[in-house]
Amino acid sequence: MSKDVTAVLLRCLQHLRLATVRSQYEAVARQATAESWSYADYLRELLERECQQRQHNRIERLVKASRLALEKSWATLDLKRLPTKVAQQLRSLLSGDFLDRRENVLVFGPPGSGKTHALNAVALELVRAGRPVLFTKCSLLVQELLKAKRDLALKEQLRELSRWEGLVIDDLGYVQQSREEMEVLFTLLAERYERGSVLVTSNLAFSQWEQIFKDPMTTAAAIDRVVHHSVIVELNVPSYRAESAKKTRGGPAPREP
Repeated sequence: MSKDVTAVLLRCLQHLRLATVRSQYEAVARQATAESWSYADYLRELLERECQQRQHNRIERLVKASRLALEKSWATLDLKRLPTKVAQQLRSLLSGDFLDRRENVLVFGPPGSGKTHALNAVALELVRAGRPVLFTKCSLLVQELLKAKRDLALKEQLRELSRWEGLVIDDLGYVQQSREEMEVLFTLLAERYERGSVLVTSNLAFSQWEQIFKDPMTTAAAIDRVVHHSVIVELNVPSYRAESAKKTRGGPAPREP
């Protein structure tokens, strides 16, 4: 191939942003010649490599943007300590079908029961399958929404959050918030209703959610929105942290706060 042809080819590949084709077309051409590929086979191989690399890059970006903890993965989740029904529920979530149906996932359990790890692990698998999921602590999310409201940018913030198929809200109700803070959280839940999935962890049963949303009507409306089209997972198991501490120290487990 002449220098002029090569220069034009590289310029076109750069313009089309086919970085993988640009870096590998010569090596693949040598392989195609050695193995007597057809032109179509050569083109298919190049484009498959381009698509695979783009998908790999996209997933890397999604993982980075998700704010998920990489160490709390499916591989490190101890399914044996979970009730059979819970393990089955978590496995069924890996398909991502609930995201397609805009269903919510609500995980309840006492402190240390593994709620966060369970949802983080599921969400990480979904992201690695190419599904956009964002993880956030409830307290941090509320502060971000409240700041947006004060800056008259709440609508834009909600629109930004809507691009995530799944929104993990960790520790709902763990820290008591003011009425104003809970109002913006309710606004988010109402905005995502039947439009995008929320995945919630909480140590408070529904009967205690008035502590979060401050009045009976708002509480009932919030529960109605998250429960409709939802999967409820109950992690009624001993504290994983307490069990680990007991094994490490060889003594009685510390009391949960």
